[in-house]
Amino acid sequence: MDEKLSPQTPLPMLDFESLKQIDENKVEFWMARKLMPLLGYDNWPRADRVIRKAAKACLNSGEEVENHFSQINTIVPINKNTVKKVPDYKLDRYACYLIAQNGNSNNPEIATAQSYFAMQVRLQEIYRQKVKDEKRLNVRNEVKTQNKKLASTAQRAGVTNFGNFNDAGYWGLYGMPLGFIENKKGLKKGELLDRAGTTELAANLFRITQTNEKMKKEQIKGDRNAMWAHNMIGGKIRQTMKEIGSTLPEDLPPEKHIKELNKNLRKQLKK
Repeated sequence: MDEKLSPQTPLPMLDFESLKQIDENKVEFWMARKLMPLLGYDNWPRADRVIRKAAKACLNSGEEVENHFSQINTIVPINKNTVKKVPDYKLDRYACYLIAQNGNSNNPEIATAQSYFAMQVRLQEIYRQKVKDEKRLNVRNEVKTQNKKLASTAQRAGVTNFGNFNDAGYWGLYGMPLGFIENKKGLKKGELLDRAGTTELAANLFRITQTNEKMKKEQIKGDRNAMWAHNMIGGKIRQTMKEIGSTLPEDLPPEKHIKELNKNLRKQLKK
């Protein structure tokens, strides 16, 4: 005889989140016997079959099943004075997702759960992109700040031709002057750093800060010496990138303009 599970209201997925528990390691989990009625499974054998199907999908995806589906025993009351141990599963969020994906989508509860998890996946994608964009924006702002400091150091060192001084650094890092870099990447004049991704910006930030430190520490003076220092630092960074197998900065693709990125982030913040 099928073992009945406690009936639940059909999934508003708010109920799904309310069933979440936190273990001693602050890891979220769901108990299968509480979750499955929300998904329309009112007896344990049917629920267990779907869970096993989901666990097999987990295994086929290359994941360790035990990391997501932990078989345990749960104590349930039989009557007023009697309890018994019954099989149960401790599930993480990925396991819950797989159970929904492997359930019968003709059941409204499963269909709702599938829509919910699809939305969650999309929200995670948006969040990851937002974090990536914010990181790029922060690095770009730091490049701008450090460039001002380098310009101030160069001015005190007696540099008179800032165009040539900056070009020397680009030549060292990119193996070509700024105009060539812009042509290679199909950029408008002055767009390089505003269209650079986080990796390219980080390389330039290191070039700028290390040149500034070297010029101050060694008290470098004059256009010629300053250009040599800037070119040398850029070249050292380029050589390191070669040695560790990184994509060289001139081969990194341009990304959307930083102003557009900033505009999109402001819109997301309002939403």
